[in-house]
Amino acid sequence: MVESEESLALDDTERLVGKSALINNIKTATALAGAVRSTLGPNGLDKMLVSENGEVTVTNDGVTVLEKAKIDHPTAKLLIGASMSQDRAAKDGTTTTILIISEMLQNSLDLIKLGVHPTIIIQGFELALNECLEQIKLHSRKLNETHRNDIIRTVLSGKVDSVLKERLAFLAIEAANNLEYSGNSRDSEKIRVKRLQLKEGTVMDTEIIPGLMIAKTRVDISSNSESNEGRIVILDGGFENEKLEIDTEIEISSPGIMEDFHKRSRDKLEIKIKKLVDEEIDLLIVRDGITDEAISLLTNSGIVAYRRFEREDIELLSLVTGAKICRDISRLNSSDVGNYSRRYEEIISEGKFTTIIGVKNGGMTVAIRGTSPEKRDEVERTFDDALGVASKLSDDSRILPGGGAIQVHLARQLRSFANKHSGREQLAIDAFAASLEIVPRVLAENSGFDPVDTILSLSAEQAKNGPWIGLNIFNGSNEDMEKSGVLEPSLVFRQSIIEATEAVNSVLRIDDILWAKTDITTPDWESEED
Repeated sequence: MVESEESLALDDTERLVGKSALINNIKTATALAGAVRSTLGPNGLDKMLVSENGEVTVTNDGVTVLEKAKIDHPTAKLLIGASMSQDRAAKDGTTTTILIISEMLQNSLDLIKLGVHPTIIIQGFELALNECLEQIKLHSRKLNETHRNDIIRTVLSGKVDSVLKERLAFLAIEAANNLEYSGNSRDSEKIRVKRLQLKEGTVMDTEIIPGLMIAKTRVDISSNSESNEGRIVILDGGFENEKLEIDTEIEISSPGIMEDFHKRSRDKLEIKIKKLVDEEIDLLIVRDGITDEAISLLTNSGIVAYRRFEREDIELLSLVTGAKICRDISRLNSSDVGNYSRRYEEIISEGKFTTIIGVKNGGMTVAIRGTSPEKRDEVERTFDDALGVASKLSDDSRILPGGGAIQVHLARQLRSFANKHSGREQLAIDAFAASLEIVPRVLAENSGFDPVDTILSLSAEQAKNGPWIGLNIFNGSNEDMEKSGVLEPSLVFRQSIIEATEAVNSVLRIDDILWAKTDITTPDWESEED
């Protein structure tokens, strides 16, 4: 029998086609969901993640679990990409996204076994998604300050204990309010809030400093270690005379030539320092180095200097002091000069730290304290989640009920919506509705309640009292989520179902998986050049 050209072309390739390809992808999604399923909700359990080098991380943050997992399957990477996109867009809801994706794929497989084509399922899912977005818009409510506190507490529930939750929620809201005041972009918390871990103190000592705190000390210890209300210049470069860019040799014909050479170099430094003195500068921040000769000249002129800063630190310092980052002292203008209200140094756990408090609300440092690196890392991740959600609330001020309420309502609404369609899309809309119920179902499971009874009870209660009735995960009762303070931003769940639908539709379009049998190797570029 003669082999087809297609068979010969794929001789070195393993192949899964049609339903087998889909089943393979669904198994991957189910395994991925199983890794984070037990972390959902305030009663979710923690995961211990051990890296190849033995580093241990204990967390119940879904995105952290997925980020640290060693996964090679391409479909799993696609789904993790959807969860990372959710985290970037909404700062929360990554576990929910993965669970919904897994459930939608399993329900899709059931439909395919019934003979429904993947294209029809995709069309039905798109119809269901659009209906969900309309319902979210219809039933979301406007944010107020009380809601903001409740939302942040809901985000932090289950991640840390109740006392620390209150502390971090307070700090995140305080930080977000300052960021809103400065009127920045939606990702401003990334560049305007420096995270600094300190070994000294407990997690409850974690605080926000309205300026830059950094592990630095002044270049000349004989200068003042603290000062109040001064003028500051930030130099992007080094405070030293320019060096030749080419190698050269200087022939010295008499002893005076070398002396004149050093004198001209010193004169150039003195001109730069005089420029600072004329501008009444008290503090000089230099990104790169400061020549030893300049250090004594600066101190004698009453200027305190610091050197070797990271780019992110001088940008933050620029925001809190109003100083423009300049590249050449000789071109310094009065408009480039900033102001600070206080500068002081302190020793923390045998390390020297400097704090510069600005006069503007453009940025801050969160000093994260804790008794162990693992604890500090977890506090930092938790604070990042809280700050991210608090900042996003300024972009989208609508809120939804937690406790599985919005998912149960959407499922009920979609089943009624499905009856308006006569084609097979109706089956896909029903499948979408059933997929949303995974959220209240897992919340009930993780809290020790029967998931079926929970969903039936919530559905019946909502039919009487509206879509804001959700599950109290501590006693199993049905309650008004606004009165209970269990809320979430509209942005989070809306983005979650969008990401989930897009990921599922991408997987459903795959009907052929080709695995190369040969190992992937790095090309030998050097041999090719020869």
